[in-house]
Amino acid sequence: MATLTQTFPTPAGSPGVGSSAPSQEDVKPGDIAVGVIIGRTSEYFDFFVYGIASALVFPKVFFPWLPGLEATLWSFALFALAFIARPIGTALSMAIQRRWGMATKLTTALFLLGTCTACIAFLPGYEVLGIHAVILLALFRFGQGLALGGSWDGLPSLLAMNVPQERRGWYAMMGQLGAPIGFIIASGLFAYLYTSLSHDDFFSFGWRYPFYVAFAINVVALFARLRLVMDDEFQTMLARSELTPVDVGELMSNQGHNVIIGAFAALASFALFHLVTVFPLSWVQLFTSQPVGEFLEVQIVGGFLCAIAVVVSGWAADRFGRRNTLGSMAALIALFALAAPMLLKGGTAGQNTFLLLGFVLLGLSYGQSSGTVTSNFLSKYRYTGAALTTDLAWLIGAAFAPLVALGLSAYFGLGYLSVYLLSACVCTLGALALNKSLESRDSQ
Repeated sequence: MATLTQTFPTPAGSPGVGSSAPSQEDVKPGDIAVGVIIGRTSEYFDFFVYGIASALVFPKVFFPWLPGLEATLWSFALFALAFIARPIGTALSMAIQRRWGMATKLTTALFLLGTCTACIAFLPGYEVLGIHAVILLALFRFGQGLALGGSWDGLPSLLAMNVPQERRGWYAMMGQLGAPIGFIIASGLFAYLYTSLSHDDFFSFGWRYPFYVAFAINVVALFARLRLVMDDEFQTMLARSELTPVDVGELMSNQGHNVIIGAFAALASFALFHLVTVFPLSWVQLFTSQPVGEFLEVQIVGGFLCAIAVVVSGWAADRFGRRNTLGSMAALIALFALAAPMLLKGGTAGQNTFLLLGFVLLGLSYGQSSGTVTSNFLSKYRYTGAALTTDLAWLIGAAFAPLVALGLSAYFGLGYLSVYLLSACVCTLGALALNKSLESRDSQ
């Protein structure tokens, strides 16, 4: 999924690269960008299929004995399991790659992801299996997280290291385009099924089709990514750039502070991520009269606005600097947080405004949330450091966002939603300031 990468200088005299090896110019940045977008779009589509189902479907299918609010909160608790599993998946996959290579690692990770996704599609609900259905759903969700942690291929880092310095922001946003593209496809599919099928048919079998599609996309993406990353020229570039795995314990012992700072630097963007995608769908369904199908259509429009904003973020970062762009967006997200309760209480017009404005801010911030501080990693730790930083950013900023936002808003009022999002903005601004201070100290 999202990746935290930055442009690094190519180390001189890297071992394993002889005069007969292909030069880095043999593979253009555009070729790498295609692989990045394919990989991230497939992962995000799978991600959003589960996210939308956790708000729209799972409370009724797997928690039918609970009131709507409590059922949705339990569904969101299971949603968070994948993010808890991601760092574990990263640690295991790095060990697999060190011993058996990247092809084995990617094949194992994406096979596990596809298997868990397909199993969810075929999983009977509570009325058939009882509590065992919930347990199996939790296991499959945890398996998805392990797989996503193992799907890191290093291509975003490789892309960032092989582009002109003045175009870093532009190329950094390309991998982030996978998020709105995946969301648009997933939302469009759910909107079509929800509005085309009867209520009973949708909750009986209709909701399963997006999971079938996710499985098929994962298979196609697996072969596309393997064909790219196992090419001799790409392997040479990865070796020259020292993009190889290291033990996670060694990484945390030597560069753990950079992992923590990097995770908190993206917190505002990652928290907003679920507050405009997953949380609003649950809120509208539980507490408003706006039709779900209509709201999904508005979310699709928001997805297109997000994609445009991601592209704009690339231009802004190249002109004003990536750290300045991310800091400015965190400040704007803070203002948005203050207005959120008023918008969500403002009827259909207010809810739609919350959604569309939130998607624009998400695109502008998320487009540059990757790689703002991970250039601090030593060459040896770039590959594993970027992957683990991403995992922790998702865990701290996004894993529990729908659960916390819905719980706070329902039991204590929407004002607490503002407090929650504001705290993420403060963490982002603090981490960016700390990173700048450390860079200034190290340069003296």
